[in-house]
Amino acid sequence: MIFDCDGVLVDSEVIANRVLSAAITEAGLPMTTDESMQLFMGRRWEDSLFQIERRLGRPLPDDFSDVYRSRRDAALHAELQPVEGIAAAIERIPIPRCVASSGPVEKIRFTLGRTGLLELFEGRIFSAHEVEHGKPAPDVFLYAAERMGAEPSGCAVVEDSLVGVESGLAAGMTVFGYCGHFDAEAMAAAGARPFAAMALLPELLAARH
Repeated sequence: MIFDCDGVLVDSEVIANRVLSAAITEAGLPMTTDESMQLFMGRRWEDSLFQIERRLGRPLPDDFSDVYRSRRDAALHAELQPVEGIAAAIERIPIPRCVASSGPVEKIRFTLGRTGLLELFEGRIFSAHEVEHGKPAPDVFLYAAERMGAEPSGCAVVEDSLVGVESGLAAGMTVFGYCGHFDAEAMAAAGARPFAAMALLPELLAARH
């Protein structure tokens, strides 16, 4: 069982994209939180920076990343919560589990630690920064499966972004789409099996075949 982190385990997407959209607006490209989520959710930071600069039409300030991360971390420290029902759901899923996220390992550990979930995944945290290509490429999920000693076709992925759904499907895995930020219709159209509450995940996983 492979879990994405942001938006699946920790309720961080709105917080991070609120801070990011404000920073992008300050840099000269007006953007709302919703627009930021549509464009950047599920992507590696380097890939997001490329997209921002392409839309802006010029390089970002040298300190853009540092300023954004400082503001984001402060907001996460003050506001971050686990996704509702995730801990109870994990307790009911009796199979090996890991995290495969677009964020760097230190950020994953920070957010999981802040929400009391780190001990559930200690030693099984994998980042897209450890592979060549970020989502929507399948690299991070294939890497996680390899490290866990599992066949990709036997793995299930829990994602909350359309980019992440595409990545999981490209890896040949079953993808469950948590509808925290995208509706069930969009998730299903992307190829995921949509669900609206973490309490439903154990039964969906048991019935996946």
